Amino acid sequence: MARIDELRLISKVARMYYTQGLKQSEVVDRLGIHQSTVSRLLKRAEREGIVRVSVLPPPGIHSDVEEALESQYQLNEALVVDCLEDEEQIAQDLGAAAAFYFESSIERGTVVGISSWSATLLAMVKAMHPTNRGASSSVVQILGGVGDPSTQINATQLTQRLAGAIGGRPVLLPAPGVVGSAKARDILLQDQFVKDALSLFNVLDVALVGIGAVDPSRGLASSGNSFSPQELKTLKASGAVGDICLRFFDSHGRPIKTPLNQRVIGIDLPGLKKCKRVVGVAGGERKRSAILGALRGQWINVLITDRNTAEFLMTSEAKKETRRRA
Repeated sequence: MARIDELRLISKVARMYYTQGLKQSEVVDRLGIHQSTVSRLLKRAEREGIVRVSVLPPPGIHSDVEEALESQYQLNEALVVDCLEDEEQIAQDLGAAAAFYFESSIERGTVVGISSWSATLLAMVKAMHPTNRGASSSVVQILGGVGDPSTQINATQLTQRLAGAIGGRPVLLPAPGVVGSAKARDILLQDQFVKDALSLFNVLDVALVGIGAVDPSRGLASSGNSFSPQELKTLKASGAVGDICLRFFDSHGRPIKTPLNQRVIGIDLPGLKKCKRVVGVAGGERKRSAILGALRGQWINVLITDRNTAEFLMTSEAKKETRRRA
């Protein structure tokens, strides 16, 4: 077949499929050619430039920024959300986006871990719509939630409400996030209910975590599950920029090793890294250094954040520091 004749056939097939809206099987019937030939010609139409595919995201969708983040930080997925520069509003907006993401990706029989004391994750759970896609799943609290009675209900709600929304069962971690000494922690770890929760840490399919700055949020500070001002000062002096589940890391994502780790009841960073999918939901100017550190340490592989934070993460300085670490 001469090239002009081949191009004519390619164009005809492409117009019938893309412009006239015919199915491939209908093109086969009309032209009397084989199904595999139609498929091959449609692929050729793209290679020859006869068909050009354009994706035009609507306003508020930042696919280019998301793809840049995924490439720069080796993420499985990034979701970038338009938000006002207000911490409470950022938490609500990111929570709503995280709820849709989780509803769309949850599967039956999944073991889900969720961190306590995160305003963003609480907003996520409140925005969830009931679904049966997560039937037979377990939702495990991966950071101690016992604390001040007036705020403890928030930590419990995260686990129980998420489990209820997906048709799963909650597994609570009935212990404080931070205890007074390593000895007290060792005693609490002997509790059977605590053991039940910890036993699931090694089989998590997905973990939902907040990313905290060194200075705790108001909710965490009022819960009694944070370190003292002097201890936080020591962490800063050691180079800490943020934490996941009260496990602190520096600006390069390296874990900060201090005796304070022996007083935390919850998953640690190496344990978190064993999880197939770790979803970090965080944003806002106060947390940018912490989010960058978490990305550099590859402690998360899915990020849901606001547009301003995403653009900060893609600045030349952030890129330069990441390349230097590599």
